[in-house]
This record gives sequence, C-alpha cells and structure tokens, in this order.
Amino acid sequence: MASLRASSRSPLLQVIKTSVAAIIAWLICTVTLSQPLPIFAAIAALLVVQPSINQSLAKGIERSVGVIFGVILAYAAGILFGHSSGIVLGVIVVSLLVAWILRLSPGSATQIPISAMLVIAIGTNTPGYAVNRVIETVIGAAVGLTINAIIVPPVLLNPAHAAVVRLAERVADTLSAFATALRTPLAASELTSMLTDARQLPELRNSAEDALVRADESLMLNPRRGRYRERLERDRDLLDSLGILVTRVTGMARALHDNYDPELSDDLFVASIALELDRASHDLRLLARDGTTVDPLPVASDLPALTAPLVIALPDPDNWILVGSLLEDLRRVREVIIGEDVA
Repeated sequence: MASLRASSRSPLLQVIKTSVAAIIAWLICTVTLSQPLPIFAAIAALLVVQPSINQSLAKGIERSVGVIFGVILAYAAGILFGHSSGIVLGVIVVSLLVAWILRLSPGSATQIPISAMLVIAIGTNTPGYAVNRVIETVIGAAVGLTINAIIVPPVLLNPAHAAVVRLAERVADTLSAFATALRTPLAASELTSMLTDARQLPELRNSAEDALVRADESLMLNPRRGRYRERLERDRDLLDSLGILVTRVTGMARALHDNYDPELSDDLFVASIALELDRASHDLRLLARDGTTVDPLPVASDLPALTAPLVIALPDPDNWILVGSLLEDLRRVREVIIGEDVA
C-alpha cells in the first residue's frame, strides 16, 4: 500500500487547474463537435496539466502523436485486412513495434495501440469516430497547456533553494563536529556515528541536484522565468561548490575515523586546526544565508572569517598522517568557500 501513496501532496492549485482544464475541454468539444461524451478531450486535459509548462507541452505532444499514429495504423489495417479480432491483436503488436523503431516515449508507445484498438473496435460502427478522437485529443491537450500557463504557472524554486541550504547547513554541521572531535576525546562509537553522518552528505547533494533540475524545468516556457533565473543560477553555483565540499568533508571524516587519537585534544597544532574548522563552518553558513527563506545560526560578522590560509608549525610526528591530511583538506575547503580555483 505504501507504493500507492506519494511522499507529499501536490499543491491544491494543481488539482483546481486540472479540474478546470478537463471541464473546459469537455464543454468546447460538446459545443464544437456536438459530442455528448467527449471523454478523450477530458483525458488529454487531465494528462497534460503537469507541474511545469514544459512537462505539459511534452505530454500534449506525446499524447497527440500517439493518437495520430494509432488512427493511421487502424485505418490502414481496416482497409487492408478488415476488422476481425485477430486484426486487433495484430495491430497491437505492430503499434508497439512502430513505437520501438521510432524510439518513442513510453506515453506515446502505449497511446498508439490504445488508439488503434478503439478505432477498430468502435470506429467500425461509429462514422467519424477516428477523426473526432484526434480532434478531441488535440483540443484537450491545448486546453490543458493553456490553463497550466495562464493560472499561476508553478515555479519550484523554493523547494530547490531549501534543499541547497539544507545541504550547506549539514556540511557546516559536519565541519563543526570535526572541530569538536579535535578538542574533546571521542569514543569509537561516536567516531563511527560521525563518519555515518558524513557519508549521508552525497545523498543530500543528489537530492538537491534533483530539486534544481525540477526548478529549472519549471521555468522553461514560463512567463515569469526572467525574474527567477538569477536566483536559480545563484543556487546552482552554490551547489557546485557544495558538491566539492561534500567530497572533501567525506574524506576528512574517514581520515579522522581511521587515524583518531584521543590525545589529539592536547596538541596545540590540532587546536589551531579545530579553530579553522569552526571558521570554515561559520563562513559556509554565511555563504548560504538568505534572510527570506533561511534562519541561519548567529554569526559574528557579515564578512567571512576565514580570510587567510592556515599557517601552522610542523605537527607532532605521532599524528602527522592525520594532521597533514586535515591541513590539505582544510586548504581546499577554504579555496572553495572564498571562490578560488581548485586544482
């Protein structure tokens, strides 16, 4: 049963738009085509109203192409072979092969045999059925696309921005956790938990990437795209930087887990690294801060604090592997945060 339910509800506005599109398509076909039950117009409108105008256009073209191909195949089969049940089965197979040869989308591939079957089964006793089916479908698709464009075209920038900021906060939290680990001795279970949390960052990054793709798609063919394009580009640039940081932070977590020594907290060199980790965490939150959608943690200044490369004396030979690894990763983290080119 869980597979039948979505993780979240679609906006109520989407329900209203879909209902309006289906009703208008039905009424238009009833008046213009004198069709008492223009079911296919309503079906097309229901399918075409999608979360974005770009998706609506794709669905409209997909369904219209499928109907037209299906009608052509049905007419050709009827003229050449008649309308027996065996012909219907043959048309199904041929329709699927045609869709496969043309590399049509799944929607068009299934629409072709459906249209062909209906034309052969019903069109034989209903003059003009095939033509009306094509016209109904085109009208329904056009109405769905128009309604989706006119009634507040959906823009999915806020979920995308929230996903990017959430990732930035998690990376910043992870950097702070590293600083805490260097100041306070941790048990093996705590180190394992820290590594597990860091390994979840790539999944959050992928989710943020998917959200940005949906946001970008929602702006295609959208009349309001101009005012939002800059904001989307800013989030995309931030995600590019965060993608690099996720790789660095995951490696730092593994280095800490594998080479950790509880006595690190007594090392002055390590204490300076912990301070720079806190600064990096602070700067990353500033980088992602947006007063309209994010409630950032309190910061000491509006300017980044990590303004110079970390200069540190030679580390304790007992911990040189871990300290050297952290120093190099921290250098690269700093380059990403302040916008320097990273080799």
